[in-house]
Amino acid sequence: MGDRVAGLPEGTFSGSIDFQNAFALGNADGFLRNVVVWTGRLKRKMLEVERPMCEGESDGGTMSNARRGSRFCAWLAFWMVAMAPAIGRAGTTPHSACEKVVMTGEVNAGREWRTPIGEGWVFRVVPIDGGKQASVTARWSGWDLVVDREQPAGFPDALLLATPPYNSINEREIGTTFGLRAQDAIGWNPRSFRFLTQPAGFHAAQILFLAMKGQGQGGAAADKEAMGKLMELTRESAAGQFRILDARLTPGIADAAPFAENWALQATQTPHTFEPAAGGGSTPLGRFGWMKFSITLWLPSAWKAPAALGSRRAACSE
Repeated sequence: MGDRVAGLPEGTFSGSIDFQNAFALGNADGFLRNVVVWTGRLKRKMLEVERPMCEGESDGGTMSNARRGSRFCAWLAFWMVAMAPAIGRAGTTPHSACEKVVMTGEVNAGREWRTPIGEGWVFRVVPIDGGKQASVTARWSGWDLVVDREQPAGFPDALLLATPPYNSINEREIGTTFGLRAQDAIGWNPRSFRFLTQPAGFHAAQILFLAMKGQGQGGAAADKEAMGKLMELTRESAAGQFRILDARLTPGIADAAPFAENWALQATQTPHTFEPAAGGGSTPLGRFGWMKFSITLWLPSAWKAPAALGSRRAACSE
C-alpha cells in the first residue's frame, strides 16, 4: 500500500505515511510512529471544518453517542502524548504464516450481518445508531465493523481496541459520520483493520480503554500509562481487510469536506447505484440503503476456523 494509509487515496494527507500496513507487516515501531503522524495531520484537517467528536457510550458494540459532545482535538492531543512511551517499546516479529479466511456478505440499512470466525469469536457488521435525538436530516447512516465474543463482552469490542485512533474518523466505520457523505464513504475502499484474538488480552484492554475514557479513577499520568499498556496488548492483534463490492445509496448534497475530497473522487472505482431520497427529501450527507462486501482475515496459525469458512495457510503479511 506504499506510502499512504491503507485504503486512503494518495494525496489525502501530505507526506509519507503508512498507518495500518506497518502493523500488518509486523512493524509495530513504524505503526506507532505513524499513528502519531496520522492523528496529527487528521487533527489539522478536521479543525478546518471543526467536526464535533465523541466521548460517549456504546450500543451493541457501536459508538452510538460517540459522534456528538466534545470536540476530538483534545482527545487527539492526549493520544499523541500518550503514544510516545509506547513508541520506544514497540517492535515485534511477524508470524511467518496465518490462517487466511475470506468471507462475503451483504446487508441492508438498519440490519446486522454476523458470522462466527472460530475460537469463540464472531465478526459483525453493525448498523450505526443514527441518534434518537437527532433530526431526520442529521441522522447517521452506515455500519461499524465489530469483532466480539459469541457471548457478547460489551463495549469496546476487539476490533475497535486494536484499530486506533479512537474517537475520530476510522477505517472500521463505513458511514456518514464525522462529516463524510455516503459517496465519500464508499470511496475509502478497501479498509484495513486489526482485532484482538486472545480473550484475556481483550478483557484487559477493555479495562484500560474504559479507564482512559474517564470511567475509571486517575488523572493524566494514569491515562498515559494505560495507553502504553493498551498498545502493548494490541501488538498481538490479527489483521483484516474490508472491501465494498457494491452499494446502493442516496448521495449527500453537501460539498465534500476538505479531508474527504479524494475519497469523493475515488468513489467511481467502487460499484454502486444511486437511489432517490425517500419522500423526495435530500440530505446533506445522504444515506446507505444496501451494501455487498468481502472480509479477509489473517488469523493466527493455530486458529481453528469453522470448516464452512474454508480457511487456508497463507503469509500473514498479504
